Amino acid sequence: MPRSIIRKRKKIYHRANTALIAGGEPFFTRLHQLIKNAKNCIHIQVYIFGDDETGHSIANALIEASTRGVQVYLLVDGYASSLPKEFIQQLTNAGIHFRFFEPVFRSRHFYFGRRLHHKVIVIDESIALVGGLNLADRYNDMPNEKAWMDMALQVDGGAALELQQVCNELWKKKIYIPFTRKKNGQQITEAGAKEDDCLVRIRRNDWVMGKEQIWKSYAELFRKSSKNITIMCAYFLPGSTYKQILKNAVRRGVEVTVILAGQSDIKIAKNAERYLYRWMLRNGIKIYEYQPTVLHAKVAVADDSWLTVGSYNINDISAYASIELNLEVKNKPLAEELATELMRIITEDSVHISPEKQLSIFSFTHIKQMLSYYTIRVMLKLSTFYFRQHE
Repeated sequence: MPRSIIRKRKKIYHRANTALIAGGEPFFTRLHQLIKNAKNCIHIQVYIFGDDETGHSIANALIEASTRGVQVYLLVDGYASSLPKEFIQQLTNAGIHFRFFEPVFRSRHFYFGRRLHHKVIVIDESIALVGGLNLADRYNDMPNEKAWMDMALQVDGGAALELQQVCNELWKKKIYIPFTRKKNGQQITEAGAKEDDCLVRIRRNDWVMGKEQIWKSYAELFRKSSKNITIMCAYFLPGSTYKQILKNAVRRGVEVTVILAGQSDIKIAKNAERYLYRWMLRNGIKIYEYQPTVLHAKVAVADDSWLTVGSYNINDISAYASIELNLEVKNKPLAEELATELMRIITEDSVHISPEKQLSIFSFTHIKQMLSYYTIRVMLKLSTFYFRQHE
């Protein structure tokens, strides 16, 4: 999409039906149902497509859809998704259009850190799923293992059509379908919305291509909230700008709460995150750690009226390296639903991080956390410093 159009439409929302979907079995049941009901086209773009039970189950459903004439496009990240040739051959033999995004050793730009991190599924240009879930066993409820904690949002109408356009663009316009206002008749400005309208806006981050929409949405959320902000984030390492905005939010009386991972798949990232606990607690930010399993969700809600769901973590990898996509929604009932669920998670599944314990003791553990934090910072600099923005 030309950047001039993005600028013109940045305050335009879609009026859409929406539904929050829990990760694990509820998400994959919904996905299988949508694939089964598809009639014309399926787009799946995802960071990890697993060579495991869940991945093969989705692949079989896509093959069945392709054999009944549905056009299937599957784009997976070339770094995170390691799939055997036989698996890919099975897909392409069934007529599925398969592609890796920026294979590590065959990338035209060799932007090693620039990965396809968003998770977008669009069915028949009319219904879509966006969230933090990859398509692999760890995100699904398996017989002997509970799924990682995650969430997704289902949308329809013009929002789904715009997501189709996003998918088309990442296929390098080889299957480009023009995005038209005539087909997308439910666009609306916030000022023109009715009280019960559910307003949805697609937000993207791809620093190399000059897109910083999700970063700006979070900054706006932090600056404009008047009562409360609740963030659930898998890898929470805010930079200096976000830290200052959050600090200012607390100063003006906003209750800021973060739900973070109690157990993480990346130990050094968790240690680095815990290094920031002292800063957060000194500045009045409440911290809870989710306990039952690995937390992978990336969501936030503010003032029971605004929410965001997607792939974007609040850290510099999402801000400057990965291609990310979130849905921003302004709708009081949906925001209240998410806020209620996050409160349940805090009450039933999380432990509170006590300011007294964190702030009173400086130990070897804190030194390890500090070293982890600065190691992560250096790694981020090394993996993104050579990036250049281009059209």
